[in-house]
Amino acid sequence: MSRSVAHSPPAASSSRPAQRPFATIGLIGRLGSDKVVDSLERLVRYLVRDGYEVIIEDRTATVLPGHGQVEASRRMLGQRCDLVIVVGGDGSLLGAARALCHSGTLILGVNRGRLGFLTDISPDELETRVGEVLAGEYELEERFLLDAELYRNGVSVGNGDALNEVVVHPGKAVRMIEFELFIDGQFVYSQRSDGLIIATPTGSTAYALSGGGPIMDPKLDVITLVPMFPHTLSSRPIVIDAASEIRVHIGETNQTYPHVSCDGQTRVVAKPDDVLVIRRKPQRVQLVHPVGHNFYEVLRSKLGWSSRLGD
Repeated sequence: MSRSVAHSPPAASSSRPAQRPFATIGLIGRLGSDKVVDSLERLVRYLVRDGYEVIIEDRTATVLPGHGQVEASRRMLGQRCDLVIVVGGDGSLLGAARALCHSGTLILGVNRGRLGFLTDISPDELETRVGEVLAGEYELEERFLLDAELYRNGVSVGNGDALNEVVVHPGKAVRMIEFELFIDGQFVYSQRSDGLIIATPTGSTAYALSGGGPIMDPKLDVITLVPMFPHTLSSRPIVIDAASEIRVHIGETNQTYPHVSCDGQTRVVAKPDDVLVIRRKPQRVQLVHPVGHNFYEVLRSKLGWSSRLGD
């Protein structure tokens, strides 16, 4: 379940200054964008000027020559940082979330992408909003991830995790695939389609939305199963308890080998008679939002909804 908690800065003491909620800040940025580099440089200057220890992800550091800060892997960022700021789009934050969920490190997103459902600080208010968060004025929200593991003859042959969705699809081949779906050991259906999207509430505004799935409030502890172009008119998305175990049995007569992708990245290629098992991951992502974050306001803004005709 997603939880949102508002934080306020501690009261100042007459004998000593208020303790900062964060001391060491990690930075991760999307590569290949001059706008991202500009925001990263602004962040480094701002954080160093205010006395924070800054650690830059090693790959991000390649676009910041002469930055003068410590470099580290994402795994080390999780061990050493109180907060990691991700500059980029939702894809950048997804990758950071998968890497940092094991350490429970707090993650804040600066939007330098397109829609930005997860990266909710805009570049023109960068120092102001980041400053508020660093002062302790923020809301904390937990999001769950999915674990996917593929079995062949009872032996694991590949795995991955996803904050948005796990997708079974035919890869580059333009062919339908056949599979059987089981939820908590109970047979649901046998289907012939372009595949299946298994999405979290976080992913309900991503690929699953394009496939006709419902938008889900991130506070919900549910998973949605969205069939992709099923060869039947009666097939519809299903919403299930997030504690459920999902099993996808790949049909033995498939002429193509289905791919299993996690957050848009192919992790493993399945063969006929393989079994894909998907469960909720025990670790959760800790997302930081500026005070006043509103999921429905984000939907109105990003999806072009209007509160009244003519707005």
